[in-house]
Amino acid sequence: MVIYGVALLAFCYITGIFLGDILGAALGVKANVGGVGFAMLLLIILSNKGIDAGWLDKKSQEGIAFWSAMYIPIVVAMSAIQNVAAAISGGAVAIGGGVVGVIFGFILIPILSKMQKNSMKKE
Repeated sequence: MVIYGVALLAFCYITGIFLGDILGAALGVKANVGGVGFAMLLLIILSNKGIDAGWLDKKSQEGIAFWSAMYIPIVVAMSAIQNVAAAISGGAVAIGGGVVGVIFGFILIPILSKMQKNSMKKE
């Protein structure tokens, strides 16, 4: 069983859920807003930094790749337990959160692309 990289994944998940709870409280919603998304972004950023810095060994990279593959079914399962009726009734917040997430994703694409090009030049 691949357990390497689980500490990094757990740290990212706990931090993401914490940030999602803070964002939910700031928006006045009694729910976690984007916690899993924050966790996913944090995992991507930290794992790339770890590979570049050399503190993430090969086994940990393989473990993170395994858990990343498992992440999508976990997110689907977590989504199944969310209160869909509450999300629909808070329509403006849900739509606003989705729009902000998509815009943030589009903004990150050139930044991450540039980071990847720079790391490939170093090799």
